[in-house]
Amino acid sequence: MSIWRVRGGVPLEGSLTIQGACGAALPVLAACVLMGSETELTNVPALRDVETALDILVRLGCAVRRQDDVVSVDSRGMTGWTIPCEEGIRPAILFLGAILARCGRARIAIPACGEFGSRPLEGYLAPLEALGAKVEMEGGAVLCTAPDGFTGGHIALERPSVGATASAMTAACAARGETVITGAACEPQIAHLQGFLRALGAEVSGAGTPVIRIRGGHLASRPVGWRVMPDPVAAATVLCACASAGGDVELRGLEPESLGAIAETLAAMGAGIARGDRRMRIRCAGRLRGGGTVIGGPWPCFPAEALPLLMAAGLKAEGTTVLAERTFSDRFRAAEEMRLLGADVRQEGRVAVVTGVERLTGAPVLAEDTRGGASLVLAGLGAEGTTAVTDHGHIARGYEGLDRTLNGLGAHIEMSE
Repeated sequence: MSIWRVRGGVPLEGSLTIQGACGAALPVLAACVLMGSETELTNVPALRDVETALDILVRLGCAVRRQDDVVSVDSRGMTGWTIPCEEGIRPAILFLGAILARCGRARIAIPACGEFGSRPLEGYLAPLEALGAKVEMEGGAVLCTAPDGFTGGHIALERPSVGATASAMTAACAARGETVITGAACEPQIAHLQGFLRALGAEVSGAGTPVIRIRGGHLASRPVGWRVMPDPVAAATVLCACASAGGDVELRGLEPESLGAIAETLAAMGAGIARGDRRMRIRCAGRLRGGGTVIGGPWPCFPAEALPLLMAAGLKAEGTTVLAERTFSDRFRAAEEMRLLGADVRQEGRVAVVTGVERLTGAPVLAEDTRGGASLVLAGLGAEGTTAVTDHGHIARGYEGLDRTLNGLGAHIEMSE
């Protein structure tokens, strides 16, 4: 358990480089096993899911070395085909298609419900079956076999899932002939994976649109170097932190287009947003305006994962911000804790209504999820006095030293275990 003591009322100033995106790093790490080759990745975040993926690679027989944000993977000696997921199925499931393509078989244990979160495992298995894999239940595990390899075909995804799209793309690179994926996710992480697969020699096109075409069988066993893209939600956290506390902050090493809806929303609320070459600057002086209605959804909509962060940014804005979530009913669990700071936030199912107040006062609050916990830290930056956020490891799951990042911009955050 950690307690974040946030002393508010201090505007943020300075510049920083955003951490690598976990959601972009995981599919790339999985794709490293497609061929026996050496890969060097930079800007790899030190997060729990990434460390789980590295552990999976080691258990499969790959040689893995990490130094700071650089990870080297040598998959030439890979012999394993069973995927452990004791630490969580999210990173493990992304390896399924790549291992099946490499070994002709893959086995992964699953939770009793056959789901992780509320996203069904079937979304990952159906694309493999479309390429010719056979899927069987084996006790508490799923066994996939494709002894004759994959054959290209049509993969129709039921929903634009980033993980399912990435898994299908990776598997299709090893298929004979052409594969067409429809209903694909369009997030920047998918274009990022396309770039890495091309670096491996794959013929992939269409990432960023709902239709992706892949002509398989062109992979080469050659050393590849790749830089993991910056994390859009980590960047959004810093932008919303400045919106909450006020100040002038520049984000470097960024892909500004990945922050489209986030930057546009904050600009509409009165924040000064300036974009440059791989950088973005936000300036906030005085109270912002209410953000109107913001509906989270797939790219290019406002990312639902960042809605709690925007909720924190709007707590002292003049007017009302209405935030709507289409999928998860508990996205706004932090709303009740924010009311302890004096915020005017009403939650009605998947909708949160924020009416700005002139001042917030620090109080003890509880973090119950990653982005909700971060939003409470951001709310504390805009409050008078000290806000103590009790956290059972949720925040660290999505951020690489969020306290150090914000303190580097002038915030006053102390952590104790």
